[in-house]
Amino acid sequence: MRPSSFIPFKQSTTSQKNAKGAAEFLRSHDKMAALLPSINRMAALQKDCAAALPAMFIHCAVLQFEADQLVLSIPNAALAARLKQQLPKLQDELLQRGWQVNSIRLKVQVSKTLVKSTASTPLVLPSQALSAFAELSTTLEDSPRNQALKAAVALMMQRHRRAE
Repeated sequence: MRPSSFIPFKQSTTSQKNAKGAAEFLRSHDKMAALLPSINRMAALQKDCAAALPAMFIHCAVLQFEADQLVLSIPNAALAARLKQQLPKLQDELLQRGWQVNSIRLKVQVSKTLVKSTASTPLVLPSQALSAFAELSTTLEDSPRNQALKAAVALMMQRHRRAE
């Protein structure tokens, strides 16, 4: 195999410091230090796969590489179907980079997606806006067409007065 160092692609300086700290931790323990060659090998393979198919490999990961068989983790079946069409290209690229890959298997593993919090601060209307809505509510004609609008304005004013 080709020599490599453990440097995942597109890292910030903070994550590079964390990676160095993790590597130092692994080196300082005998049993953990035995994992470093495997970690370096998998990181190099991950990097080479990403270089071969950059657009498609963003969400994929190398799960296993044993007996010349590469197993990739894919987040969904749609991406697996598209990646399956690119497997000959990926295998050729990896062979050119020195990896003896005879077969590639895809394993769909749906991972939890972190949902960003959409909690927002409530909108606070200035007093001028509230007085303008109050004036609108009183000046609107009492007709069946305006009843829904008047009710909505009254409800909105009530909510905003409670928030104050």
